[in-house]
Amino acid sequence: MDKRNDIFTEQDPIDPDALANMGPLRRLAGIWEGTTGSDTAPKAAGPESKPLIERAEFQPIDPQSNGPQLLYGLRYHIHVNTPEEQITFHDQIGYWLWEPATGLVMQTLAIPRGQVALATGHAGADARRIVVEAKRGETQNGICSTAFLEQAFRTDSYRLEIEFHEDGTWTYTQNTTLTVQGQSEPFDHHDSNRMTKIAEADLNPWLKFVRSKGEG
Repeated sequence: MDKRNDIFTEQDPIDPDALANMGPLRRLAGIWEGTTGSDTAPKAAGPESKPLIERAEFQPIDPQSNGPQLLYGLRYHIHVNTPEEQITFHDQIGYWLWEPATGLVMQTLAIPRGQVALATGHAGADARRIVVEAKRGETQNGICSTAFLEQAFRTDSYRLEIEFHEDGTWTYTQNTTLTVQGQSEPFDHHDSNRMTKIAEADLNPWLKFVRSKGEG
């Protein structure tokens, strides 16, 4: 079969060491806390800004194959509170993925208010900055929401920028463009924080098994 048209054959061999092969995403691996975050969201009386306290966990997963496309990545969970409230302010799960062959970076996200998204970008293996974006209506990097959110707080675009710093911390800026029912202008819903590592990541399951058998 012509290799250019072979969509079934997976790469062989595949290195089981996820952290060693996930390029710029390796700097995200671990458990993090951020205590200086901020959120600006739309309210009936106008924009409202709140301070945020955030915990984020990024754990390596085994290599993933779409036929010849090989991906390395992290499974993540983000939980956010405000200093004055114990109730969850924001909860999010998903995956960060990197394709070594092309530098493609993907973030999948799901939040428990009826919204999912796939955001994409490109970054080199040693990049200290990652940018991913998604737009409503696109199929390769899109946004899908419930009927209520589509009507009341429609998400038209999403952009997340992460910058890694020399001291081991990283910062993010997230901008989400919303069309809010009853408002004539788009609203820039933005969040930011600086994250500090509090624990290292675990090994991905395959590598853990290999090492337990003394195979590598």
